[in-house]
Amino acid sequence: MSSILQLSNITKTYFLKSENVEVLNDVNLDVGKGHCVVIVGPSGCGKSTLLNVMGSLDGPTSGRVIVDNIDISSRNDAELSAMRNQKLGFVFQFHHLLAEFTCLENVALPGLLSGEQPKSSYERAEQLLEKFGMVDKLNRLPEQLSGGEKQRAAIARALINDPLIILADEPAGNLDERNTNKLMEVFLSLKDEGKTVIIVTHSLDIAKAGTDVYDLREGRLYVM
Repeated sequence: MSSILQLSNITKTYFLKSENVEVLNDVNLDVGKGHCVVIVGPSGCGKSTLLNVMGSLDGPTSGRVIVDNIDISSRNDAELSAMRNQKLGFVFQFHHLLAEFTCLENVALPGLLSGEQPKSSYERAEQLLEKFGMVDKLNRLPEQLSGGEKQRAAIARALINDPLIILADEPAGNLDERNTNKLMEVFLSLKDEGKTVIIVTHSLDIAKAGTDVYDLREGRLYVM
């Protein structure tokens, strides 16, 4: 297996109310290129913390995180920001689309922020939205989109810089069954195109779509 992300002996401890709370305890994970990894567990078990550590949004208390052969544990903030922009795409439970921007503008924004020419960013954004069946929604504001459409726009935005890995935190948490199924079809299509997808969720139904499925319990990962 060709690895794209590795976690080695990851721990994460928070100091809360005069005591140490260990959220992650000696987590090890090796993610292959083109795999769809699903990590399940109840609310509060540390899934989001783990995803944030993978994506360098939060640092581990100890251990190493390696993304595409880069040990991100030793990188400074500027280097981490550049790495996230180039190699990672994030999709959250709440889409975080900017209310004053159109769907097209929201999707194009990360490309523009990376220094890409506006024409190229907007063309790429339109192609992604067309791919996800939203070519007729380009000029709509987020408030004019359904929940499922907002999440598809968020995925398109995560893909605008052609990342190696998509990290998704409860992406279907606010969707009904129909839109959840549509969303999973999108994720599986990305896997089929060679993208690596990592999803954390409480849903066992979503776990069925994973090529590798893990259970996070008491801060440790277990193969399901």
